[in-house]
Amino acid sequence: MHAREHPRRWRILLAFALVYFFWGSTYLAIGVAVESIPPEMMAGSRFLIAGALMLAWCAWSGRGIRLTLADAVRLGTIGILMLSVSNVILAWAEQTVPTGLSALLVAVTPIWFLVLETWIFRGDRMTRRGLLGVPLGLAGIVVLLWPDLTATAALDHRELFAASILPFACFAWATGSALSKRWQSRIDPFSASGWEMLIAGAVNVVMGFVLGEQHRAVWNLRGIGAIAYLVVFGSWVGFSAYIWLLQHVPIPKVATYAYVNPVVAVFLGWLVLHERVDRYIVMGTVVIVAAVALTTSAKVKRGAEPAAEELPAVEGTG
Repeated sequence: MHAREHPRRWRILLAFALVYFFWGSTYLAIGVAVESIPPEMMAGSRFLIAGALMLAWCAWSGRGIRLTLADAVRLGTIGILMLSVSNVILAWAEQTVPTGLSALLVAVTPIWFLVLETWIFRGDRMTRRGLLGVPLGLAGIVVLLWPDLTATAALDHRELFAASILPFACFAWATGSALSKRWQSRIDPFSASGWEMLIAGAVNVVMGFVLGEQHRAVWNLRGIGAIAYLVVFGSWVGFSAYIWLLQHVPIPKVATYAYVNPVVAVFLGWLVLHERVDRYIVMGTVVIVAAVALTTSAKVKRGAEPAAEELPAVEGTG
């Protein structure tokens, strides 16, 4: 057998560690970045830089980067849903919602993905085991938000409102993931991701100027450093490790990132930003991790028009 078919164990462990840690840490980096740089400008600069440099690397390494008009429309649609809508909503919410709590609320995205596949796109259908994850995930969200639901302070109500917007971010990401799965193309996955980031980044920057965010942005060292971290470790290192794992490890094992990332995010939020970790966070974490584990590990029944099996990336919802 070729070495590529059976990579050494340490390479697999390293790739998992990179995806687990760096994608889990993007929530913290986004929270730090939006302290001084508004969401649209933050996401725009991040994805413009990451997309342009990824495409440059693809061209240098001999990967095809040319697009047809149809491919451009498809990749643009996917990129806008996942990186202009979903990621910006997450960034906006993190101006009020703690980064660890945001990560836990976003962790239910794989459940959204299977719900869309089952009832909207009529593709893969969930088994009973997967269906159990849906109400369990909703119960976990209620547990997480219980202090805000029962609070009377204005700040808690603002946090509750921002947290209630995050399901729309999950829905947009899951929709983009579902479309990505169905719109199979012959474009290299790294090149496709580069175009998605570049197009979405351009849209984000334009929206930032329309909203006047350039006047509120403070490009200090802390904010720029957070964006640089997101570009290098979120968009490059983490994503590259993820793609490599998909090529060498069974998809159910790769799917474990979906319930490890929020745990990492909660820990880093507590360690770096001193965010609260009370009994509701602990109980909500257990419930949501269990719900996502049920959903992502459940077998699916193929629809009438099976598509190539692909696991949607849930990196900071974008």
